[in-house]
Amino acid sequence: MQKNDLAFIILLNLMKLTSEQAKEIKELQSQKNVTKRVTSPELEKILYEAIPVLDHGFVRVVDYMGDDSSIVQSARVSYGKGTKKVSTDNGLIKYLMRHRHSTPFEMCEIKYHVKLPIFIARQWIRHRTANVNEYSARYSILDKEFYLPKTENLAAQSQSNRQGRGDVLQGEQAKKVLNLLKNDAEQTYNNYEMMLNERYDGSVINEKEVGLARELARMNLTLNTYTQWYWKTDLLNLMNFLRLRADHHAQYEIRTYADAMLDTLKKWVPITYEAFMDYRVGGTEVSAKGKKIIQELIKGNKVDLDSSGLSKREWNELMIAFDLKDKII
Repeated sequence: MQKNDLAFIILLNLMKLTSEQAKEIKELQSQKNVTKRVTSPELEKILYEAIPVLDHGFVRVVDYMGDDSSIVQSARVSYGKGTKKVSTDNGLIKYLMRHRHSTPFEMCEIKYHVKLPIFIARQWIRHRTANVNEYSARYSILDKEFYLPKTENLAAQSQSNRQGRGDVLQGEQAKKVLNLLKNDAEQTYNNYEMMLNERYDGSVINEKEVGLARELARMNLTLNTYTQWYWKTDLLNLMNFLRLRADHHAQYEIRTYADAMLDTLKKWVPITYEAFMDYRVGGTEVSAKGKKIIQELIKGNKVDLDSSGLSKREWNELMIAFDLKDKII
């Protein structure tokens, strides 16, 4: 057995890819296609490859169009002489990102195959600027796979944020919650099979009975059941998605997917990735009042909350953004 084959089998077991999916990935990766279109060498290396996420999930790039040069080409057609002041592709892309000239980034597109828990899919679908085709539970039986968090990710409700997490649950309480999640998922899936009168491997449970329609039986499944979809979007909207979902404020589970996709972005359009991380992820947006406060502080003038015109929350966010911890109230 070759070393690559062994690694592939280990990956297959970790993510529980179906044999059909595993065969498809291997066949696609073995193809050698000739094209006149631009390609991204680093992304080509991982094209079709399933990147593990959570316990049974994955993300894989299945197709893309364009690269950094496509953005530059589009921008120079649009803005003509106005871009001649920016001599390099790197400089032009940074200029576009800095000044929010978004249209050139829409010229590149990417398509992902994603396996994810249903409750994350419902959060993800709020980003309505993509084309989505999801696994049909009306047509097929969902796999017997559920997301079960690691104990370090079982946290209490935050006391200060209605959509955030607090301290990690400890000891017996954490064990109890994990058992509830596991037992509920398994019980509802067993009932799902009973209603269908069919197991997930296709075998019939009782030859004398007729199963419930799949479109009805699926309503019984828990939200940690895994689903799959193809998700296609342009580069601009991918960056908008990642700016929100790779942020530390985002829910951990969707953030793990965003982190994996952020790495594919880096391989696909490295110059754009660098500009994105600099101006969007690492940068800070400041209001007019906030700008004035920072200007006064730079001059050495004293500014306080009462005279700033900001709320306490706005003030603290501004101080944190500029690492002025001694001024946090």
